[in-house]
Amino acid sequence: HTVILDEADEMLNMGFVDDINDILSHVPENRKMLLFSATMPQEIAKIAAKYMHNPQEFVIGTKNEGAENVKHVYYMVNARDKYLALKRIADDNPNIYGIIFCRTRKETQEVADWLIQDGYNADSLHGELSQTQRDVVMKKFRDHVLRLLVATDVAARGLDVSNLTHVINYGLPDDIATYTHRSGRTGRAGKTGVSIAIIHSRERNKLREIEKRIGKTFERKEVPTPAHIIEKQLYNLADRLERVKVDDDEIAKYLPGVSRKLGWLSQEDLLKRVVSLEFNRLLEYYKDAPAIDFIDEKPSKKERKELSKPRTAEEKDRRTADRGMARIYVNAGKSDGFYAGNLIDILNHSVPGPRIDVGRIDLMPGYSLFDVKKNDARRVVEALNHIDFVGHKLYAEIADPEKDYSRAATRRKREAASAGAGKQANGNFDKFINKKGRKGSHKK
Repeated sequence: HTVILDEADEMLNMGFVDDINDILSHVPENRKMLLFSATMPQEIAKIAAKYMHNPQEFVIGTKNEGAENVKHVYYMVNARDKYLALKRIADDNPNIYGIIFCRTRKETQEVADWLIQDGYNADSLHGELSQTQRDVVMKKFRDHVLRLLVATDVAARGLDVSNLTHVINYGLPDDIATYTHRSGRTGRAGKTGVSIAIIHSRERNKLREIEKRIGKTFERKEVPTPAHIIEKQLYNLADRLERVKVDDDEIAKYLPGVSRKLGWLSQEDLLKRVVSLEFNRLLEYYKDAPAIDFIDEKPSKKERKELSKPRTAEEKDRRTADRGMARIYVNAGKSDGFYAGNLIDILNHSVPGPRIDVGRIDLMPGYSLFDVKKNDARRVVEALNHIDFVGHKLYAEIADPEKDYSRAATRRKREAASAGAGKQANGNFDKFINKKGRKGSHKK
């Protein structure tokens, strides 16, 4: 007698539209029918028109309108630096309590694992968790034991969590209404909140579309610098020391012993040691850390003409690693559909041992050069030499600054063409297959 369809849009996105139609075609003519959804795409509206009698639509708020108390911010970085940017944003907001949205279950679990390994109070929420696991994670998050929850959109549906300070988009969703739904989880009950998007240059147009639909302008910010992060954390520690509740009666019996132990320290020495105890990890981690913002200013015509001139010295410099790093050559480039995201994905899934930190990447039409830590170089080369990338066998070596790799790439293309292998790939280069035929990560 009653049909309720909850999260109608997500049921559609997950491919259940045929099942929905099948179920609704069998329900009795005389029944009550309610559809609930955070967004209402055309396909769901068609289902409502088909199966409901004189339906009435109730809208709470305005469609695709961002919450008034939410500030929208974006950081533009290279794709390889997204996780580094995420950590800096978290470190720059010592009291952060937020949800990090990822596009896939796999990415959600990876980001959560990295955060946990790096010492953050974080955990994941996605469709592969059992109900018991989900309940445990949500209890810890509601109790503020966890400060960061990494989630997919589907898993986060129906969550009722108060006082979120931040929503972080680890990349933008395909559907603009989904962004509105994400950002609306903060800034509730008259409080303010921040919705952050960490994007790369190819997501800029999507950002502009979101701005038009929600009637808000995103503020571009620079990724926090190490100096700024450490200063924010120090002031936060000072605030915590000021506000800490002291139980005089309970602590009195321990103070004489502590005083005998630390009495020889001056006030300044004691303060330095308290600060160092809290911040040695941060100070060590951010020592000599580089800026990671994406510089996207377009050069003038004169600059473009100057940049187009051949530079032998510059080419040689491209083959030289940055200080403390090793330069790796791999025989795949932009003309093969091989981009930074593919490289990072392959390294994350194919190189055994600890995760590889990648430095400067130079993508050429027929080859690529990138930096890794010297200790990781041999491990990376050995792993890459066992990979097939969309039918193209990869070859890698530690780059020789004196070797002309562009000529080698031209010769390789010419040989492939003469052998009848000059087929153009179909543009879907996010999949890679290793020698054993195991599929790697694929993002839609």
